[in-house]
Amino acid sequence: QVQLVESGGGLVQAGGSLRLSCAASGSIFSINAMGWYRQAPGKQRVLVARITSGGSTNYADSVKGRFTISRDNAKNTVYLQMNSLKPEDTAVYYCNAVLRRALSDYTGEYWGQGTQVTVSS
Repeated sequence: QVQLVESGGGLVQAGGSLRLSCAASGSIFSINAMGWYRQAPGKQRVLVARITSGGSTNYADSVKGRFTISRDNAKNTVYLQMNSLKPEDTAVYYCNAVLRRALSDYTGEYWGQGTQVTVSS
């Protein structure tokens, strides 16, 4: 079994900051990439930021310059530092990992349970 456990969501005023964390645990051989997606009410889940095992990153245009994704490979943990938050950042944020559970295993995609981020105006 693989688990992704998120933490750090909450309520913040516009212009404020939050830091999300996501730790992957369980039967893990290697992690190719970890990332954050978000889903606002009535909208589709979309990519916010993603980081590979080598450290390459990509961000949604809407968060560039405000959000920073980082990763601790030794801890199988990914972080999302969110600054200058806006009301439109309000959503449920989901952690995502693309990983292999064993050397002989295929790469699979796993999701956390989601954490709510609410930005008040």
